[in-house]
Amino acid sequence: MSKKKGSKRYQALVKDFDKNKPLKIEEAVKVIKEKSKAKFIESLDVSFFLAVDKSKPDSVLRTTVDLPNGNGKKIKIAVVCPSSKIEEAKTAGADVAGSEELIETINSGKIDFDILISTPDMMSKVGKLGKVLGPKGIMPNPKYGTVSPNISKAVADIKKGRVEIRCDKDGNLNLSIGRVNFEDKKIIDNFKSVCDAIEKEKPSGIKGNYIKSVFLTNSMGPSVRLNLGN
Repeated sequence: MSKKKGSKRYQALVKDFDKNKPLKIEEAVKVIKEKSKAKFIESLDVSFFLAVDKSKPDSVLRTTVDLPNGNGKKIKIAVVCPSSKIEEAKTAGADVAGSEELIETINSGKIDFDILISTPDMMSKVGKLGKVLGPKGIMPNPKYGTVSPNISKAVADIKKGRVEIRCDKDGNLNLSIGRVNFEDKKIIDNFKSVCDAIEKEKPSGIKGNYIKSVFLTNSMGPSVRLNLGN
C-alpha cells in the first residue's frame, strides 16, 4: 500500500467516496473542490487516456490548446530574437530575452524558463540546442506557435492561456486546467476546450472514441472518473 493511500489524511478524503462512479464534469468539479483540504491552493488536473495506435507514430497527440481562463500557473517565457527585437520581447511580457548570448547560456545547460519562443531568423542557431531542449520538450516549433515573427502575439497567446498538450506512447495525457479556487464555469470551460482540441486532432486511422477515459483530480486528493456521455 502506498504512503498516500495509507495516510489518515487520504483515508479521510476518500471516506464515503465511490471513486468508480463516473460523474459529469459539473458534478466532478464540485466533488474535487470539496475534497481539497490542503493548506495551499491546489491545482485542478485532468488525466486523459487516448486510443493510441503504437504502430502509427502520428496517432501520438501533440498540439496546443487555448485555455480561455488560463490554468492559474505563472509561466516563465524566454525569447530568442535579434538584438533589435529584445526590447519588444520584454515589453510584450517575456521574462527572459536575448540573442546569441542567450543561446550560449541555454547551451551551457542553464534553463530557467518554461517555454522558449524564437523568431524564424534565429532558428538556424537555435537548432543546435536540440540536445538540450529536445529532452525537455521545449524546442521552438512553428506548429505550436513558438516560432513566430510576431513576438508580441506569441508571448501574449501563451500569457492568455495557450498550452502545449501531448500524450506519451501509451496514450496518457496530463495537464492542469485551473485551481480549486476557480469558479466552476471557468474550470468547465477550460476542460471543454481541451476536449475539443483533442477531438480535432483525432487521427483518421483511429476508429471509435479517441478519448477512452478521463479522470479529474486535485494536487493532494482522490481522482474522479468522468462520464463523457451526453
